[in-house]
Amino acid sequence: MTVCTPSAAWRFFSFKAIHVVRGSLFLLVRGVWVNGQRSFDTECSRRRRALAVATALLIDVLVGDPPSRFHPVAWMGSWIGMLRKRAPRRGAMASFVYGAASVCGSASLLGLLGMWSSRGLRRWRFGWLAEGAALSQLIAWRSLMRAGEAVARPLGEGDLDEARRQLGWHLVSRDVSKLDEGLVAAATIESLAENSSDSVIAPLLWYGIGGLPAALAYRFVNTADAMLGYRDAEREWLGKGAARTDDVMNLAPARLTALLIVAGAALGGGNAGTAWRIWRRDGGKTASPNAGQPMSAAAGAVEVELEKVGHYRLGEGLAKAKAADIRRAGRMLSIGLFVGIAAALAAHIFAEGRFLGGAAGRQGNGRREEAILDG
Repeated sequence: MTVCTPSAAWRFFSFKAIHVVRGSLFLLVRGVWVNGQRSFDTECSRRRRALAVATALLIDVLVGDPPSRFHPVAWMGSWIGMLRKRAPRRGAMASFVYGAASVCGSASLLGLLGMWSSRGLRRWRFGWLAEGAALSQLIAWRSLMRAGEAVARPLGEGDLDEARRQLGWHLVSRDVSKLDEGLVAAATIESLAENSSDSVIAPLLWYGIGGLPAALAYRFVNTADAMLGYRDAEREWLGKGAARTDDVMNLAPARLTALLIVAGAALGGGNAGTAWRIWRRDGGKTASPNAGQPMSAAAGAVEVELEKVGHYRLGEGLAKAKAADIRRAGRMLSIGLFVGIAAALAAHIFAEGRFLGGAAGRQGNGRREEAILDG
């Protein structure tokens, strides 16, 4: 009969902690050792992706976006602008076919480029560093938070004109010249919430699903929708393919972002109960099937009404938004996003307990643990 004394228990848990740390770092940085040989198998590939995501977030938080002339998303925008200039000018069907084919073809080519790059980087032990650097160019948390602060600062100082200018420059394409303080703050919170999905969660989720090829393809489709997805005479049919594809690709990310906003409200001083209630009530009130999901959750989290005049009112009956609410929303969004990402990374890294190469490693460790307890 095994007797577990305090000293034996201490040795057991000490061994276990050292085993987890040593095994995790060994697996993440060096690869998986199986039967004396290193093997970058599916399990290791998942961990390399986790390291790439962590690298991307670190670069985005500490460095942010490069100048536009060096930014891949800006290059995508330039390419989409060129395609737009060459679009047929007559016939809805011709515009639709041209737009859909251009977007799908370009996204596919980017996916192939991402696949080729990933295969090359996979041969390099520290290829995840380069892949993380590439992924960091497809997310925009730091830029998003700075844009929110650029509006909140002058709005809090009473400079409404400057707040409108910053809002129109950084976050929205609508006419902002007649927005009052509450509508400027509301539009900023809406944009922060929606873009948290489009520019952070969605690229990372698609990267987790399909690696760099899927993340690049998503970012191109999303950029095409942002540039072409309007209902004016020129782009009504030209951008319809991009808009519908973007809708499908954002179904899961938008709802996941809303859920993370609820979590951020619970952890960041907001009202999680109201966030959940308003999300479930108002999430479908926008023309887009996705935009209203994180926006309505943010309205409830901060307990303010978000209105786009003539289009929707999310959180109707709540207080009018103010400059301070922009910062509160940014804090809750950041907490929710990073807690969610950290939890996903932890699950990715420690899934199935394979720290030293699978079942064989676990069996050997089990025998050593039994020896310690018997000890």
